[in-house]
Amino acid sequence: MHQSIFLAFGLTIFAGLATGIGSALAFYARRTNTSFLSVALGFSAGVMIYVSFVEIFVKARLHLVEQLGNVGGTWLTAASFFGGIILIAVIDKLVPSYENPHEIHRSEEMPPRGSSVDCQKLYRMGLLSAIAIAIHNFPEGLATFAAALHDAKLGLAIAVAIAIHNIPEGIAVSVPIFYATGKRGRAFWLSFLSGLAEPVGALIGYLLLFRFFSDVIFGISFAVVSGIMVFISLDELLPAAHEYGEHHFAIYGLVAGMAVMALSLLLFL
Repeated sequence: MHQSIFLAFGLTIFAGLATGIGSALAFYARRTNTSFLSVALGFSAGVMIYVSFVEIFVKARLHLVEQLGNVGGTWLTAASFFGGIILIAVIDKLVPSYENPHEIHRSEEMPPRGSSVDCQKLYRMGLLSAIAIAIHNFPEGLATFAAALHDAKLGLAIAVAIAIHNIPEGIAVSVPIFYATGKRGRAFWLSFLSGLAEPVGALIGYLLLFRFFSDVIFGISFAVVSGIMVFISLDELLPAAHEYGEHHFAIYGLVAGMAVMALSLLLFL
């Protein structure tokens, strides 16, 4: 059990710190590879949607039906699923749209160094993006942790999907801070630290939920996680994938993500 907990925390750390990759891309790539990001974000959405409906939701219902009966278990599964959607939707609503980290950012969109820019405004934008990302990463950390604690392979797939999702968030933090201050180190570390909210979310979830762990709590948490992941995919990943590239790139990535996730589940039957 202890080994599973350490692995679950390790995967949430890996997923959260992918924001640092976004920082590196922003600093060292002259132009953002929008086609790649579009496919990658679509792929991430495909993985998360498929695994949410085919694996996580189904397992949640099985556990709850076993404990509460068919009617009670099925109702509670559905209620928990939509509860997860409401939770992440409320968090998303609390972040003003003009400061939302899921607004699209590219390396080349900022003004050249030395040009007259409102540095204070840019720096504030970067800081608020970092705070917003940290808030968003709490439920994402819980989702990764809960999945990995139950099934390491499932947790790894979700961690990779969320890591891809976190790359453009790293760009959203680091680009404005770098152009406001000229300091790559400060921009990178603020982006890096915003990703640490992912394992913090996992820790809070562990302390609040898993101390009182039971089959019913497991079923509810898994259904909540599936709702969180579906909302993230539909509200954040797919719109971002469309914005970064052509419509078909996002859909190709989505289908590829579903296919890879399906194959990985089939191989371990």
